Amino acid sequence: MAKTSSLERIVDVDIDPDGVFKYILIKVKAKGSASKLIVRGYSWAEYHADILDRVTAKFCELDVDYKCLGGGRIEHKKDKSILVYGYSMGFGRADHSLTVGLLKARYPDYGDKITFQNEGY
Repeated sequence: MAKTSSLERIVDVDIDPDGVFKYILIKVKAKGSASKLIVRGYSWAEYHADILDRVTAKFCELDVDYKCLGGGRIEHKKDKSILVYGYSMGFGRADHSLTVGLLKARYPDYGDKITFQNEGY
């Protein structure tokens, strides 16, 4: 049985199924290995840093390095559409085009209804 790498054990996208909420884009890197980008977004988070605080415990267990590349907001609707926009006061604006790419891979049935704009908070 092949050993699963630390990065393979981290899902690329974990966001709430609907609503408007804060999100962050994180780069994770396994020791001596490649890196990848992941998206985390939750309605329970009052601040973007709350999300990072919660997910970093898992990174420590897996012995991976991480860096928050910025944040913003996600509007996830039940009609299978997602809008990524805004910025994080603490981490700055994430590259929303990278976030949209990850979301499109996670939600292929949404088609072209995953978009971003750089306006708004």
